[in-house]
Amino acid sequence: MEFATWEPVYESLLDDFGYPRAGDERARDRLGALVGDQPTYDPDGLSLAGSTVAIAGAGPSLEAEADDASAADVVLAASTATDRLEAVGVGVDCMVTDLDKNPETGRRLTTSGRPVVVHAHGDNVPAVEQWVPEYDAAFVVPTTQAAPTDPVQNFGGFTDGDRAAFLADHFGAAQLEFVGWDFDDKSVDAAKRHKLRWAERLLHWLERRRGEQFAVLDGRRDGIDPL
Repeated sequence: MEFATWEPVYESLLDDFGYPRAGDERARDRLGALVGDQPTYDPDGLSLAGSTVAIAGAGPSLEAEADDASAADVVLAASTATDRLEAVGVGVDCMVTDLDKNPETGRRLTTSGRPVVVHAHGDNVPAVEQWVPEYDAAFVVPTTQAAPTDPVQNFGGFTDGDRAAFLADHFGAAQLEFVGWDFDDKSVDAAKRHKLRWAERLLHWLERRRGEQFAVLDGRRDGIDPL
Protein backbone atom coordinates (compact mmCIF):
# COMPACT_ATOMS: atom_id res chain seq x y z
CA MET A 1 0.00 0.00 0.00
CA GLU A 2 1.51 3.28 -1.11
CA PHE A 3 0.61 6.32 0.96
CA ALA A 4 -0.80 8.11 -2.09
CA THR A 5 -3.36 5.32 -2.36
CA TRP A 6 -4.06 5.24 1.38
CA GLU A 7 -4.29 9.01 1.93
CA PRO A 8 -7.84 9.62 0.60
CA VAL A 9 -9.14 6.85 2.87
CA TYR A 10 -7.13 8.26 5.76
CA GLU A 11 -8.67 11.69 5.16
CA SER A 12 -12.14 10.13 5.27
CA LEU A 13 -11.27 8.52 8.61
CA LEU A 14 -10.05 11.84 9.99
CA ASP A 15 -13.24 13.57 8.88
CA ASP A 16 -15.52 10.87 10.26
CA PHE A 17 -13.88 10.56 13.67
CA GLY A 18 -12.83 14.18 14.01
CA TYR A 19 -9.20 13.27 14.51
CA PRO A 20 -6.60 15.98 13.78
CA ARG A 21 -3.92 14.94 11.34
CA ALA A 22 -1.39 16.93 13.36
CA GLY A 23 -1.96 14.62 16.34
CA ASP A 24 -1.09 11.55 14.29
CA GLU A 25 1.98 13.27 12.92
CA ARG A 26 3.20 14.25 16.40
CA ALA A 27 2.71 10.67 17.57
CA ARG A 28 4.55 9.34 14.51
CA ASP A 29 7.47 11.67 15.12
CA ARG A 30 7.64 10.76 18.79
CA LEU A 31 7.70 7.05 17.95
CA GLY A 32 10.44 7.68 15.41
CA ALA A 33 12.47 9.64 17.93
CA LEU A 34 12.17 6.88 20.54
CA VAL A 35 13.36 4.26 18.08
CA GLY A 36 16.09 6.64 16.94
CA ASP A 37 18.90 5.17 14.89
CA GLN A 38 18.41 1.64 16.19
CA PRO A 39 17.73 -0.96 13.49
CA THR A 40 14.09 -2.07 13.50
CA TYR A 41 12.43 -5.25 12.28
CA ASP A 42 11.92 -5.86 8.56
CA PRO A 43 8.57 -7.66 8.07
CA ASP A 44 10.12 -9.58 5.17
CA GLY A 45 11.49 -11.75 7.96
CA LEU A 46 7.98 -13.09 8.60
CA SER A 47 8.02 -14.93 5.23
CA LEU A 48 4.53 -13.68 4.37
CA ALA A 49 5.08 -13.87 0.60
CA GLY A 50 3.12 -16.77 -0.86
CA SER A 51 1.86 -17.86 2.57
CA THR A 52 -1.53 -18.48 4.11
CA VAL A 53 -1.74 -15.90 6.88
CA ALA A 54 -4.19 -16.00 9.76
CA ILE A 55 -5.37 -12.56 10.84
CA ALA A 56 -6.54 -13.01 14.43
CA GLY A 57 -9.00 -10.57 15.92
CA ALA A 58 -9.95 -10.47 19.57
CA GLY A 59 -13.66 -11.19 19.17
CA PRO A 60 -15.62 -13.75 21.21
CA SER A 61 -15.25 -16.41 18.51
CA LEU A 62 -11.45 -16.53 18.70
CA GLU A 63 -10.99 -19.64 20.83
CA ALA A 64 -13.58 -21.58 18.82
CA GLU A 65 -11.67 -20.77 15.63
CA ALA A 66 -8.16 -21.24 17.04
CA ASP A 67 -7.57 -24.40 15.01
CA ASP A 68 -7.94 -22.36 11.82
CA ALA A 69 -5.19 -20.07 13.04
CA SER A 70 -2.99 -23.03 13.92
CA ALA A 71 -3.37 -24.40 10.38
CA ALA A 72 -2.04 -21.21 8.76
CA ASP A 73 1.58 -20.70 7.77
CA VAL A 74 1.87 -17.42 9.70
CA VAL A 75 -0.28 -15.94 12.48
CA LEU A 76 -0.63 -12.19 12.91
CA ALA A 77 -2.61 -11.31 16.03
CA ALA A 78 -4.28 -8.08 17.04
CA SER A 79 -3.49 -6.98 20.57
CA THR A 80 -5.04 -9.32 23.18
CA ALA A 81 -5.71 -12.02 20.57
CA THR A 82 -2.01 -12.81 21.09
CA ASP A 83 -2.44 -13.84 24.73
CA ARG A 84 -5.68 -15.69 24.05
CA LEU A 85 -4.21 -17.77 21.22
CA GLU A 86 -1.11 -18.59 23.25
CA ALA A 87 -3.36 -19.67 26.13
CA VAL A 88 -4.87 -22.38 23.89
CA GLY A 89 -1.53 -23.46 22.47
CA VAL A 90 -1.46 -21.51 19.20
CA GLY A 91 1.82 -19.76 18.45
CA VAL A 92 1.70 -16.15 17.28
CA ASP A 93 4.36 -14.99 14.84
CA CYS A 94 3.69 -11.25 15.15
CA MET A 95 1.55 -9.00 17.31
CA VAL A 96 -0.07 -5.82 15.96
CA THR A 97 -0.92 -3.23 18.61
CA ASP A 98 -1.42 0.40 19.47
CA LEU A 99 -0.46 -0.43 23.07
CA ASP A 100 -3.94 0.18 24.49
CA LYS A 101 -4.57 -3.13 26.28
CA ASN A 102 -1.62 -5.48 26.80
CA PRO A 103 1.64 -3.60 26.19
CA GLU A 104 3.52 -5.93 28.52
CA THR A 105 2.89 -8.75 26.03
CA GLY A 106 4.66 -6.73 23.37
CA ARG A 107 7.63 -6.28 25.66
CA ARG A 108 7.75 -10.02 26.31
CA LEU A 109 7.59 -10.83 22.60
CA THR A 110 10.27 -8.41 21.46
CA THR A 111 12.67 -9.37 24.22
CA SER A 112 12.23 -13.03 23.21
CA GLY A 113 12.85 -12.31 19.52
CA ARG A 114 9.34 -12.05 18.11
CA PRO A 115 8.24 -8.95 16.17
CA VAL A 116 5.60 -6.49 17.30
CA VAL A 117 4.03 -3.90 15.01
CA VAL A 118 3.75 -0.80 17.22
CA HIS A 119 1.33 1.83 16.02
CA ALA A 120 1.41 5.49 17.05
CA HIS A 121 -1.66 7.71 16.68
CA GLY A 122 -2.90 10.98 18.08
CA ASP A 123 -4.06 9.80 21.48
CA ASN A 124 -1.60 7.10 22.47
CA VAL A 125 1.60 9.12 22.86
CA PRO A 126 1.83 8.47 26.63
CA ALA A 127 1.72 4.71 26.01
CA VAL A 128 4.30 5.01 23.23
CA GLU A 129 6.60 6.96 25.51
CA GLN A 130 6.17 4.51 28.39
CA TRP A 131 6.53 1.23 26.52
CA VAL A 132 8.62 1.63 23.39
CA PRO A 133 11.84 2.21 25.37
CA GLU A 134 11.18 -1.13 27.10
CA TYR A 135 10.85 -3.02 23.81
CA ASP A 136 13.78 -4.47 21.89
CA ALA A 137 13.82 -2.17 18.87
CA ALA A 138 15.30 -4.93 16.71
CA PHE A 139 11.88 -6.61 16.87
CA VAL A 140 9.70 -3.50 16.58
CA VAL A 141 7.94 -2.46 13.38
CA PRO A 142 7.01 1.20 13.98
CA THR A 143 3.89 2.33 12.09
CA THR A 144 1.65 5.34 11.56
CA GLN A 145 -1.62 6.06 9.79
CA ALA A 146 -0.22 9.40 8.61
CA ALA A 147 2.51 9.87 6.00
CA PRO A 148 5.44 7.54 6.69
CA THR A 149 8.78 8.97 7.74
CA ASP A 150 11.90 6.89 8.26
CA PRO A 151 11.78 4.67 10.27
CA VAL A 152 8.00 4.82 10.83
CA GLN A 153 6.06 2.99 8.11
CA ASN A 154 2.48 2.90 6.85
CA PHE A 155 1.12 -0.27 5.23
CA GLY A 156 -2.53 0.83 5.44
CA GLY A 157 -5.33 0.04 7.84
CA PHE A 158 -6.91 1.60 10.91
CA THR A 159 -7.66 -0.86 13.72
CA ASP A 160 -5.12 -3.41 14.94
CA GLY A 161 -6.88 -6.21 13.11
CA ASP A 162 -7.26 -4.64 9.71
CA ARG A 163 -3.75 -3.21 9.90
CA ALA A 164 -2.54 -6.78 10.29
CA ALA A 165 -4.42 -7.70 7.11
CA PHE A 166 -2.95 -4.77 5.19
CA LEU A 167 0.53 -5.71 6.42
CA ALA A 168 0.08 -9.28 5.17
CA ASP A 169 -1.15 -7.99 1.82
CA HIS A 170 1.74 -5.53 1.49
CA PHE A 171 4.27 -8.31 1.97
CA GLY A 172 2.69 -10.67 -0.53
CA ALA A 173 0.49 -13.07 1.43
CA ALA A 174 -1.21 -15.54 -0.91
CA GLN A 175 -4.28 -16.07 1.27
CA LEU A 176 -5.76 -14.32 4.28
CA GLU A 177 -7.78 -16.28 6.83
CA PHE A 178 -9.73 -14.31 9.43
CA VAL A 179 -10.30 -15.80 12.89
CA GLY A 180 -11.86 -14.15 15.92
CA TRP A 181 -13.62 -11.47 13.92
CA ASP A 182 -17.08 -10.57 15.25
CA PHE A 183 -18.42 -7.43 13.58
CA ASP A 184 -21.70 -7.69 15.49
CA ASP A 185 -20.17 -8.19 18.94
CA LYS A 186 -22.83 -6.88 21.35
CA SER A 187 -20.33 -6.55 24.21
CA VAL A 188 -18.48 -3.56 22.74
CA ASP A 189 -19.41 0.09 23.23
CA ALA A 190 -20.64 2.47 20.53
CA ALA A 191 -17.19 3.85 19.77
CA LYS A 192 -15.79 0.36 19.22
CA ARG A 193 -18.78 -0.58 17.05
CA HIS A 194 -18.07 2.41 14.86
CA LYS A 195 -14.44 1.31 14.51
CA LEU A 196 -15.62 -2.19 13.60
CA ARG A 197 -17.76 -0.71 10.83
CA TRP A 198 -14.64 0.94 9.48
CA ALA A 199 -12.65 -2.27 9.79
CA GLU A 200 -15.35 -3.99 7.76
CA ARG A 201 -15.20 -1.28 5.08
CA LEU A 202 -11.43 -1.50 4.94
CA LEU A 203 -11.45 -5.28 4.52
CA HIS A 204 -14.05 -4.91 1.78
CA TRP A 205 -11.73 -2.45 0.04
CA LEU A 206 -8.76 -4.76 0.53
CA GLU A 207 -10.52 -7.80 -0.90
CA ARG A 208 -11.51 -5.84 -3.99
CA ARG A 209 -7.92 -4.67 -4.42
CA ARG A 210 -6.77 -8.28 -4.13
CA GLY A 211 -9.44 -9.58 -6.50
CA GLU A 212 -10.82 -12.07 -3.99
CA GLN A 213 -13.49 -12.41 -1.34
CA PHE A 214 -12.83 -12.91 2.36
CA ALA A 215 -15.17 -15.42 3.99
CA VAL A 216 -15.48 -13.14 7.03
CA LEU A 217 -17.48 -10.73 4.86
CA ASP A 218 -19.83 -13.33 3.37
CA GLY A 219 -23.44 -12.27 3.84
CA ARG A 220 -22.38 -8.75 4.76
CA ARG A 221 -21.20 -7.11 1.54
CA ASP A 222 -24.55 -5.66 0.52
CA GLY A 223 -24.62 -3.66 3.74
CA ILE A 224 -21.11 -2.27 3.47
CA ASP A 225 -20.59 1.30 2.28
CA PRO A 226 -17.75 0.85 -0.22
CA LEU A 227 -14.63 2.98 -0.15
